[in-house]
Formats: sequence, C-alpha cells, structure tokens
Amino acid sequence: MTKLPILKHRIRKVPEQFSWIDHRLVRDRHIEKLTHPAAALYLFLVTVGDAEGLSYYADKSIMQRLSMDPSVLQNARNNLVQNGMIAWQNPLYQVLSLDMGYTDKRSPMEQPLSLGSILRKAREEAA
Repeated sequence: MTKLPILKHRIRKVPEQFSWIDHRLVRDRHIEKLTHPAAALYLFLVTVGDAEGLSYYADKSIMQRLSMDPSVLQNARNNLVQNGMIAWQNPLYQVLSLDMGYTDKRSPMEQPLSLGSILRKAREEAA
C-alpha cells in the first residue's frame, strides 16, 4: 500500500536533538493541552510512525495496546487533531510538525485583552 502524507506541508523532520520526540512538545507547552489518553496516543503514534510520521495502525490495535475503549480513543484523537498535533483520515494517522503551531508562552494574566473584553468582564462582575 502506498502511503501519502495528508498534510504535505507539515511533514515532520528528525529534530536536531537526540530523540524523535521533539522537545518543543514540552518547551512550547503543547503537552499541557493534552489529556493523558491523548498524550499516550501521541507517544504511540510517534513511536510507530515512519520517517514522515505516517502510520496505518487500526483502532482495534491501538485500543488493545493502550488499554483504551472506543470513546477514549476517539476523544484522545480529537484532542490531538484540535491541537494541530496529528492529522487523521481513517485509517491513516500523520504526526505533524510542531513548528507550524502557534504557542503563546505568556501566562493568561500576561496576555493582552481587548477593550471590549475588559468592559464585558466589568459588566459581568457588576451584575
């Protein structure tokens, strides 16, 4: 079977450091957006993927290896897709490059707010 990347512009490359798991997963706080099952699924997909991050593991095999039921796997997969970490077109998974995602390293208290959001919050607190 010929495998073609789902998102060709997001093919991952081996990071400069020593491992296949990109340090930006932690450094850029991507991991903080993941549930535990999503993090386990991500590790599994990084491990079994080919050089372009592609894998054809069936849901049944993934659920067996990660001790997940169908709803847990679906939620984990959705969490990864929503956070731009994988692409999925049944039955193909693609682990995506982390360099395309936006990460704001500031805490919520340091992020700028619009005047509208400040006024809405003030109205809500006054009510």
